[in-house]
Amino acid sequence: MTPERKESPRSPSRTGMRLIVPLQGVVQGRGGLILGSLIPCALFYFLQFYLKRHRSDAPSRSSSANLSELSRSPSRANLLSRGSSGRANISVRAGSVAKPNDSPYYVGLDRAREDPYDEIDNPGGIVQLGLSENRLSLDLIEEWFSKKLTNLSAGVGDETSKLSRIATYQPMDGLENFKLVMADFMTEVMGRSSVTFDPSRLVVTSGATPALEMLTFCLADPGNAFLVPAPYYPGFDRDIKWRTGVELIPVHCRSCDNFTLSIIALEQAYNQARKRGQKVRGILISNPSNPVGNLLHRDMLCDILYFARERNIHVISDEIFAGSRYGDEEFVSMAEVVESEDVDKERVHIVYGLSKDLSIPGFRVGVIYSYNENVLAASKKLARFSSVSSQTQEMLASMLSDKMFILEYLKTNKQRIRTMYDTFVAGLKGLGLECVRSSAGLYCWVDMSSLISPYSVEGELNLWEKLLYTAKINATPGSACHCIEPGWFRFCFTTLKDRDISMVLQRLRRVVESCKPVLDAIS
Repeated sequence: MTPERKESPRSPSRTGMRLIVPLQGVVQGRGGLILGSLIPCALFYFLQFYLKRHRSDAPSRSSSANLSELSRSPSRANLLSRGSSGRANISVRAGSVAKPNDSPYYVGLDRAREDPYDEIDNPGGIVQLGLSENRLSLDLIEEWFSKKLTNLSAGVGDETSKLSRIATYQPMDGLENFKLVMADFMTEVMGRSSVTFDPSRLVVTSGATPALEMLTFCLADPGNAFLVPAPYYPGFDRDIKWRTGVELIPVHCRSCDNFTLSIIALEQAYNQARKRGQKVRGILISNPSNPVGNLLHRDMLCDILYFARERNIHVISDEIFAGSRYGDEEFVSMAEVVESEDVDKERVHIVYGLSKDLSIPGFRVGVIYSYNENVLAASKKLARFSSVSSQTQEMLASMLSDKMFILEYLKTNKQRIRTMYDTFVAGLKGLGLECVRSSAGLYCWVDMSSLISPYSVEGELNLWEKLLYTAKINATPGSACHCIEPGWFRFCFTTLKDRDISMVLQRLRRVVESCKPVLDAIS
């Protein structure tokens, strides 16, 4: 039996049949079979033609006025009603990234960017002391470019071979000539006469951030963890965790030890992680430390390597501030220890870049230096997602090859950092604020715990808000760096000019004086 076709209540055929069937019976009864068949059919088709024409006129008239009214069909109306009930979704991982900033570190950066201090145009703006950026020696870089850039541009135009090197596809992991001069520069900054960096172990990336992320991708799986001495750079929480899904476990260091890492603290953090079921895949250290500015000595670096070998984990050494030293302490690169000690080299990976020591963060140049062939092979392929332009590499290769300029720059830059550090720290001391003893970096680690109430993260953030919104100074609170002791702040002083220091200290003085009456009343 053939199933009946279901038709819409608004179908023309169904409407016509309601009229035709009774007529067909009447006609057949009087005029015979022929007329009884033809007349109903003629009426049926006439009715269809009339209904079709009648329905098409109204939409055509309305569409000329507004195309959005063109659709009157039930199916499209249903689609529109369904589509308007919800928002277009993005992935869960992108949704977590798209959320507004909640870390005081990034909130402060955003506010300073929206209302930046300018001596002439915006003297009441926010002074940026939360960004680790060196502006003290930009004049030296600018002078070199003004002298050399014209010659470089002319050379590119005159030589087809040079043009082909920058205009065509090149190796994603870095140009060979740039790797050569970059390895020489790292040897000058970090190795001295004790170690020479091998350009074949370099992978060039667009800054230290993607270098860290790529290493994390190579060394750990989602849900695994790295141990990180704390306080640590707030950006690690994004650089490491966002796309790789790898967790960071703070290894808390204390002020009584000048915030220096100890093997005991490392063992405790490792054992606690295992009890929680977390798989630790590596140790991430900053040497020189950020935000404290102290150095890890040779013995501690050796202990870290032995600790890693015993537990079958990796070591990442972030040495991006190696050339920004101003103290008398000796800096020892992890590469120097690897070359001189009986350690498992395949577990060691170094991150470096030109953003801090060469004062050019906008050029976005970093490197991975690894002793592990599998890590190098994977990183070279992953570099396609974070490669540095050939033009940038060619330009910087010329600068790094200028040995006389590089040596003079490094010497002058260290002197300027030291002078600014001494001046700024002395000014803080005049306000009753002490700093941790440090030897490197573009910042100082300041104890402001005497100004917070209550003595907690809440009290620290209250002081941070007062600095940001009242004094118009952006500094990084210790809680953003996972510091276990409330009241510590990082101040980046290399963004200042000499004449700015008195203004900053005056603003800080108002905060200090406003906190004292409250603290005296509590005590």
